Amino acid sequence: MARWLQTPPGRYLLDWEQRQVDEAVVDLFGFNALQLGLPELQGLRANRMRHRWLALDSVEQFTLPAPPPQEGAEPAEQARFSQFDSSSLLMEAAPTLRCAFDALPFEANSLDLVVLPHALELADDPHQTLREVERVLRPEGRLVVLGLNPASLWGLRQNLGRLRRHVWPGSPEGLFLPRAGEFIGYWRLRDWLRLLNFEVERAQFGCYRPPLRTEPWLKRWQWMEGAGMRWWTVLGAVYFMVAVKRVHGMRLVGLARNKKLAAKAAPAVAMHPHPRDLHSPDS
Repeated sequence: MARWLQTPPGRYLLDWEQRQVDEAVVDLFGFNALQLGLPELQGLRANRMRHRWLALDSVEQFTLPAPPPQEGAEPAEQARFSQFDSSSLLMEAAPTLRCAFDALPFEANSLDLVVLPHALELADDPHQTLREVERVLRPEGRLVVLGLNPASLWGLRQNLGRLRRHVWPGSPEGLFLPRAGEFIGYWRLRDWLRLLNFEVERAQFGCYRPPLRTEPWLKRWQWMEGAGMRWWTVLGAVYFMVAVKRVHGMRLVGLARNKKLAAKAAPAVAMHPHPRDLHSPDS
């Protein structure tokens, strides 16, 4: 997926995702934050928590691939891309952890924020990865998820490409999106989160332009952004959501103590006898 993100549609997608994540995490406070995978997206750069980690689950992710040459580039330009040095990008990504996403090296209830940029789509067992994230998040911790939307023009284009490859194995037409990973629909993911006691706090769709490979054609269809956000909101190529981990039955100790003290300080009710009760039956 890293190589695809350096193509014109990949950069278009990544730019939209970066803006959404920056806005979502800038005002989230706590001590510990974690991003799982996709070092091309700097999901924690706008956050101010003291401890921030980027976790990668494979050695390949530690070395970013050379960006693909632009269409129609001169031979000298092709050679320059082939000798691309990714050391500067690795310095920006600065990964500090290598671990399996379904067995995170953190204690239960120890993280305040977890960012999952397409991590569930690329996971071998997305259910277990999500359960592991629920384990390490503290109550009221935030989960940020990004995923490709199968109910979109991009999803339709990808499915048609897979069908064409299945029917005509020698077809020159390739897939539009990366081959790795499987789509997880927005409503399907909401159901998974609800079963794990997450409450979706914010959700948004984006990238409404058609699945085009060149930057000039993507710019020509820029008008579809406004139209899509107004008329076909849930058909964007990507979705973004922020969920909160809820713990049912959790009591706030400070609040309960204050209520108890207030109850003790409540004035007693004075009981006064009725005048007719002051007379004996013989009088």
